[in-house]
Amino acid sequence: VQLQASGGGLVQAGGSLRLSCAASGRTFSRYAMGWFRQAPGKEREFVAAISWSGGRTNYVDSVKGRFTISRDNAKNTVYLQMNSLKPEDTAVYYCAAQRSAAEATYSGGYYYSYWGQGTEVTVSS
Repeated sequence: VQLQASGGGLVQAGGSLRLSCAASGRTFSRYAMGWFRQAPGKEREFVAAISWSGGRTNYVDSVKGRFTISRDNAKNTVYLQMNSLKPEDTAVYYCAAQRSAAEATYSGGYYYSYWGQGTEVTVSS
């Protein structure tokens, strides 16, 4: 599967962005999906994940209540709605996919076999 992330940009603190990750292939609904981010000079970190059906989600504590991950399997797309953005959310955001029969979410990057190219989010103070 190939992944194409989009939707990044420059936003003021307190603002919102919605990231999209479009996947190729006809079996998107069989893949668990995740969003990760990497800030300058820092290691990549988990942000959010969603199970293949969308029935389960998981978030890193720092974004809980502000970010929402969702998916539309008919459109082969996963979204990350980001509200109340903070300067510390500035990073390149990557989507990732892993085929999974289980109704599960995965927070470890090593679980994922497929990665998108990243979209940059900059939050100004």
